[in-house]
Amino acid sequence: MKNASIFIALILFFSFHFSNAQNKDKEHPNVVLIFIDDEGYGDVGVYGATGFKTPHIDQLAAQGTRFTNYYSAQPVCSASRAGLMTGCYPNRIGFSGALFPRHEIGLNKDELTMAEMFKEQDYKTACFGKWHMGWQKEFLPLQHGFDEFVGLPYSNDMWPQDNVTGENLSDKMNRANFPDLPLIEGNTTTSYIKSLKDQDKLTTLYTEKAVDFINRNANEPFFLYVPHTMGHIPLGVSDKFRGKSEQGLYGDVMMEIDWSVGEIDKALKQNGIADNTIFIFTTDNGPWLNFGNHAGSSGGLREGKTTSWEGGQRVPFIIRWPGKTPEGTMSDKLACAIDLLPTFAAIINGKLSDNKIDGVDISSLWKGQFSETPRNTILYYYGKNNLNGVRKGNWKLVLPHTYSSYNTEPGNDGIGGKRIKTVVEQPELYNMMRDPGERYNVIAYHPEKVKELMLEVEKARKALGDLNVGIERGTENREIGKL
Repeated sequence: MKNASIFIALILFFSFHFSNAQNKDKEHPNVVLIFIDDEGYGDVGVYGATGFKTPHIDQLAAQGTRFTNYYSAQPVCSASRAGLMTGCYPNRIGFSGALFPRHEIGLNKDELTMAEMFKEQDYKTACFGKWHMGWQKEFLPLQHGFDEFVGLPYSNDMWPQDNVTGENLSDKMNRANFPDLPLIEGNTTTSYIKSLKDQDKLTTLYTEKAVDFINRNANEPFFLYVPHTMGHIPLGVSDKFRGKSEQGLYGDVMMEIDWSVGEIDKALKQNGIADNTIFIFTTDNGPWLNFGNHAGSSGGLREGKTTSWEGGQRVPFIIRWPGKTPEGTMSDKLACAIDLLPTFAAIINGKLSDNKIDGVDISSLWKGQFSETPRNTILYYYGKNNLNGVRKGNWKLVLPHTYSSYNTEPGNDGIGGKRIKTVVEQPELYNMMRDPGERYNVIAYHPEKVKELMLEVEKARKALGDLNVGIERGTENREIGKL
């Protein structure tokens, strides 16, 4: 009888403390952020993908909310990632374009990253995948708030190969002089990616690392960032999915990405922590359309990666947060990658940088309060500091600028086709509600909207600058990190 009483007391004791731990955890939910490379708006089942299926990602949407007006920070790799990590428009922190192995710059140590914000709240942090914000040690993830890192320091086409990339001969010649592509663990290069077969293993590698991290850290809050190398060219896929889709190699790659999402979700459920995890799926920018059958789909939006048209920057965004995000819902409110940092900070009571940031807290939308409008505008910056357009509500004003258009014959099987230098000579106005494909310039019919949006243009130019009209930088812009 005495033993039975002791046993019951122990059960009550541990139940009480487990309950307290669970309550504490709910104030600090785990965060899983899946970040795909060059996946377009039309490359997920619930966004209209054809030729392959994405059941795990679709299930994520069925259990949460998908956004239809969510934008990457900029339509190109490094800048997009810097914006995501810091909550800033990339040009504010000196980021533009994609960093190459020859560059000696990277993420400035004075910028507060998403990982550092989580670390300050005692989260375990890990990054498994493509970094691309500087490859030298001082710029790598472990120096910016991550406890663990396994992945590539930059894009998988930045290697000494001449048979898989390149829009012209000079590009191929430059790549022939590139160093071997390093696979880094922590701060140390552990091996090199020397063949397409090596690239085939990357999605599985990152997934296995992510699952292991979840298993090891299930009893404490964590931030897991998985910026997959795929579907950036050259495409790589394991034998598990090679030849499985109707669309070909790109479809196979997307099916393996979907598998990865499923494996990570399975690990959360097996550890009993899925209900206390914010699970996000999104991508860095739109598809690299001139790679033809090795490129994704913009889902009917205009143009793609490296352009400020919708196909370059409007991307899928799905969030599941059990008990908070209403299931099977859709939000058409404006949101941007730069909003994630301040939103996470608001949720876990984290501290933001004293530096000026551009993101806003959109947690109200994550909680289903769709009547709220936390973000009113989107700025379309590209290049070093070029303001190419502004969106406010359902209206987008495109400013004069030059871009490389995909409106020509694409390449095939991993070889990029040529692009056409194109000039927008006069401002153009588009109604995003009726014309998301930006087919019909209605500037002649709505002078009042042009006037309204030009006020936003002038605000942006004052704050950040605009090299299209000779304004160098705003007064609060900061410098990129340098060696």
